Amino acid sequence: MSTQLAIEGGTAVRTEPFPAWPVYDEREERNLLEVLHSGRWGIGGTKVAEFVQRFAAYQDARFGVCVPNGTLALQMALHALGIGPGDEVITTPYTFIATASAALQQGAVPVFVDIDLNSYNLDPTQIEAAITPATKAIVPVHLAGRPADMDAIMEVARRHDLRVLEDACQAWGAAWRGRRVGAIGDLGCFSFQSSKNVSAGEGGIVITNDEALAELCWSLHNVGRVRDGAWYQHEIIGGNLRMTEWQAAVLLAQLERLTEHAARREANARYLAEALSEVPGVTPLPWDDRITGHAHHLFICRYDPAAFGGRSRADFVAALVAEGITTASVGYATPLHRNNAIRRSVAANLARVGRKPPLAADGLPALPACPRAEWATQHTFWLAQNTLLGTQADMDSIVAAICKIRRAWG
Repeated sequence: MSTQLAIEGGTAVRTEPFPAWPVYDEREERNLLEVLHSGRWGIGGTKVAEFVQRFAAYQDARFGVCVPNGTLALQMALHALGIGPGDEVITTPYTFIATASAALQQGAVPVFVDIDLNSYNLDPTQIEAAITPATKAIVPVHLAGRPADMDAIMEVARRHDLRVLEDACQAWGAAWRGRRVGAIGDLGCFSFQSSKNVSAGEGGIVITNDEALAELCWSLHNVGRVRDGAWYQHEIIGGNLRMTEWQAAVLLAQLERLTEHAARREANARYLAEALSEVPGVTPLPWDDRITGHAHHLFICRYDPAAFGGRSRADFVAALVAEGITTASVGYATPLHRNNAIRRSVAANLARVGRKPPLAADGLPALPACPRAEWATQHTFWLAQNTLLGTQADMDSIVAAICKIRRAWG
């Protein structure tokens, strides 16, 4: 193997791509053709109803409502929980913007609580200090498919009479102490966007074990109709958030592979984590025995520049990609409490209810500091989920590439 780094003109550790994503076969094609020839591409079809039943049951939920995407699932779920103007929603700053923007779209205010660096999820020990009379809900995110500490979060919620919405948009099949996520809190949301482990290009679902919330979500997603009502009977103001039969056709086929793919990701993640534990400067997140199912949507590692000659995380990831580990990424580069679009929206939502936040030097709200999340955005790299669908030899190539970079820079 060449000792010169590929980014400096040497030969890359690997040239073969990792397994392609999405994975599909004749099952998706058959289901799509069934929809095509049925002539029922939306209302009146059977695929959405079938997928709702199968996916909700898979996640240990009694009910589900499919929507066009995960972002709308989060917003609709917050609406169903009664979150509105001026309400505060506690969540994590280390997540995709949709977790916060869904609350902002409701006129509410996301309150960011720092993360636990062992899990990169919301730190439940810091939630209570962030609760105010305006707090109405907690939105834990099961980041990368790793369940948050739902025991501790639910206990805080019970003590303070708060609703819990699980952002499980990266956590299909994940489980906490034997219970599938999404069905532990009041509502749970999943995404089926292009990169997701179960994908239809776009798509989302809200699941619950609460029948009244399920009926409310159904009405909200179907322009305020009631399930047994007349076609033009609209009892509340809702939207048209219905999933198409095309999306459900693909998702039904995708769901058939989920258990097999999850097992392969789990085996490869454990193998890779053990191998990387011997490499100074790269630290996979530790295992937690309370997690009885991990979706492994991302493989997350902490990066220590001191072990790589002081080179930045960005330099490291660029070198890793050049070595053929093309699924590597720096991940979230800015925590949400530092995002200016969010800060402007927080100011606007507070102004609408006659509240004014403390301002920073740039004139935007000074949101509470989350130093661990800020550290994570500078010292973390990810591998995408399709990496873990490869072979052990593929995992070995990742380790070889990292060791090659360390030898060159260390």
